[in-house]
Amino acid sequence: MFDTHKPHPLLAQVPLTISPFVQIPAAVTLPYTFRTVPTALPTSIVADGPNDGKSKYVKSSSGHAAQPEDIINSCKALQDHIAKTARDAQKSIQDWENSIKERDLAEKRRVAPGWLDREEKLLKPTVLGQTDDLLGDQTSSAINAPAMSPSREGEELDRAFGGLNMK
Repeated sequence: MFDTHKPHPLLAQVPLTISPFVQIPAAVTLPYTFRTVPTALPTSIVADGPNDGKSKYVKSSSGHAAQPEDIINSCKALQDHIAKTARDAQKSIQDWENSIKERDLAEKRRVAPGWLDREEKLLKPTVLGQTDDLLGDQTSSAINAPAMSPSREGEELDRAFGGLNMK
């Protein structure tokens, strides 16, 4: 290696000139109240929490310090809060859906009262003139109701537009 006090042989061959436009900086004079800054800062007198004798060795860039147990506890608390919020949201959605069903059911009951409250769902027309005795005997009087004839709409359409023969 080279000796730091001796110039390099190549650099020794280059003549140095002093420019009149370049001024060499002067030494800075320090005030008499100047104090040097210590290399390590003392611990803060304002603690981040209760000091229970445990050293807080996880430190963030913002200056907050904590122990791993504190971080785990805060994460668990956050997890519990998120789970509670999700349960509350699910309950409110369920309540909303139930209120929609109840309003729909109330509307159906308003249109057809009693229909949704019974097990039998088949409506049966009552025949006029059918009476029940007090003893449970049924007597029916013959009412001449017109017989239901099968629908002739298809035949009428065939007459009007011609028949379609299938081959």
